[in-house]
Amino acid sequence: MTDHNSTTESQPHESRWLDRLSNEAALAIMAEDQEIAAAAVKAALGEIEAAAEAIAARLEGEPQSRLFYAGAGTSIRIGVQDGVELTPTFDWPEDRLGFIIAGGEAALMRSVENAEDNAEAARQDVMAKVNAADVLIGLAASGSTPFTCAAVDAAKAKGALTIGIANNAQSPLVAKADFGITLLTGAESVAGSTRMKAGTAQKICLNLISTLVMVRLGRVKQGVMASMRPTNAKLRQRQEQIDAILNR
Repeated sequence: MTDHNSTTESQPHESRWLDRLSNEAALAIMAEDQEIAAAAVKAALGEIEAAAEAIAARLEGEPQSRLFYAGAGTSIRIGVQDGVELTPTFDWPEDRLGFIIAGGEAALMRSVENAEDNAEAARQDVMAKVNAADVLIGLAASGSTPFTCAAVDAAKAKGALTIGIANNAQSPLVAKADFGITLLTGAESVAGSTRMKAGTAQKICLNLISTLVMVRLGRVKQGVMASMRPTNAKLRQRQEQIDAILNR
């Protein structure tokens, strides 16, 4: 069970201190945390559905609209992973996809000092890239990362549709966004290490949102990737199977 009063920074209960447990017990706790992450997503399905519906409507109604992911550290790495897979999987146009990354692209491979605290950099990046027709998804486990909160504020000021996803209750990020999603994962088994169950919950949440959006935009038919890009031998074979299904 998740203690909804705990946060991603809370110290876990003594019974869950990995350094005092056997390998088997430590792994069992970490595996259990992944189940907690999935449960947190299920508990937020109403918020997720509302956000996905709004995103699909914006992207369908505005032909020039783009989908942006914004964040720092682990959260934006998860966002980038979700975003870049939309093109090969659903043939989502690359020019309708963007990222607002604390510390720039270099931060995807290594930590950039103080990048997550640079709210002004976020504002400048959004002002240069995001338009009123666009959608911006801000991700922050704490829900209070200055860079991400500033990105959502700036995008909203420009008229973009904003989504805020966080793992702590009553977070500023969720409150700021047009559509907020709270994934209550509680304390990590290593305090503050949100690459663990908070990250898992964010990954699942983004998978659900982006996949439902692409389904509603007609890029999935009869349970197959109707718009997939066949860029290698495996995918060309898959394309033949998809064509056979769709042409029955």
